[in-house]
Amino acid sequence: MNQENHKKGKEKFNAEETVSRLYPFIIKVFDVYEVQNSGEALYFYGTPKTDTENVTKELWEPLRQFGFECTLKYDLGEYILLVFPEKKTKEKTWINVFLFIATFFTTMTCGAWMFGVDLENEPLQLYRGLPFTLAIMAVLGSHEMAHYVMARYHGMKASLPYFIPFPTFIGTMGAVIRYKGPVPSRKALFDVGVAGPLVGLFVSIAVTVIGLKLEMPTVKPLPDLMMLNFGLPPLFMFIQNLVGVTGDKLHPVAFAGWVGMFVTLLNLLPAGQLDGGHILRAMLGEKAEKVSFLMPRILFLIGLYVIYWLKEDGFIWIFWALLLWVFAAAGHPSPLHDKIELDKKRIFLGIITFILGLLCFTLIPFKLTP
Repeated sequence: MNQENHKKGKEKFNAEETVSRLYPFIIKVFDVYEVQNSGEALYFYGTPKTDTENVTKELWEPLRQFGFECTLKYDLGEYILLVFPEKKTKEKTWINVFLFIATFFTTMTCGAWMFGVDLENEPLQLYRGLPFTLAIMAVLGSHEMAHYVMARYHGMKASLPYFIPFPTFIGTMGAVIRYKGPVPSRKALFDVGVAGPLVGLFVSIAVTVIGLKLEMPTVKPLPDLMMLNFGLPPLFMFIQNLVGVTGDKLHPVAFAGWVGMFVTLLNLLPAGQLDGGHILRAMLGEKAEKVSFLMPRILFLIGLYVIYWLKEDGFIWIFWALLLWVFAAAGHPSPLHDKIELDKKRIFLGIITFILGLLCFTLIPFKLTP
């Protein structure tokens, strides 16, 4: 979109010029017999040439290029296509910055504990948690920024990442971005969904390799303290073998890589509006709803298996099963151009992505031990 079009879409628009530019696109799906200008919007009176739902779907992309939106109404026996300048909402980036800084310090606090710092007596040693902070925020941030870049590439509205500071054992609940408006196509849905897990996993692997080559910090265990033992997924153990390191004691930087793999696994669960749900919906269309329906039940059975058969803690899978049960029930919104199927290259990439997600799976991700 050039500056002239952007300005017209944002402020006032020349009605005559706007009609001449948009009319060729409109008459393809809407037979116009009268046009009115209210000063803030254009009213096209006419008859749809296709299903009423398809009118706005077909016009979304060409109108967006000129900075306009549309909606179709039926009033007093007439169809009216309203065309108006795209609403520009100013992002409150200070919120993103504030949450980023807060998460920076909460993760650095957890990182300092991992390096054996007694923050109550040595608060100035907080900086020693910096390696973990840089690693974990690179893992989480790269995942969300990949979503953001791909969404903007396809013309979708997306916010910058919101990091979530939280008093967990890593100091955060991750990061999210917000999408606004429709998804233009299954191709766009796939590209946005697959970008985050692939980029995030690539960074996780890099962080893991770096962390495995670092010398383990000397940490004096506190008496009567419960410790978390982490189950290593196949991908992590494969990297360990390549690097020539064994054992389940992880340097904090390598642990950030483990977190990245676990986050990748959870995001690639093919249900609801998780990344895996987006990818599968783009690959299979409406057939993906069947998998989305089954996924929470499969997780629930895995949790029961871990608890009653292996006699271990399987609460994480029960929790995610219940969570997905709620969110998957809402279904997945359809892309605007839902009938256009994915090409074979994307189908193949989707299969590879799900395989990589399986390599990040472990039955018992973590458990408490004395």
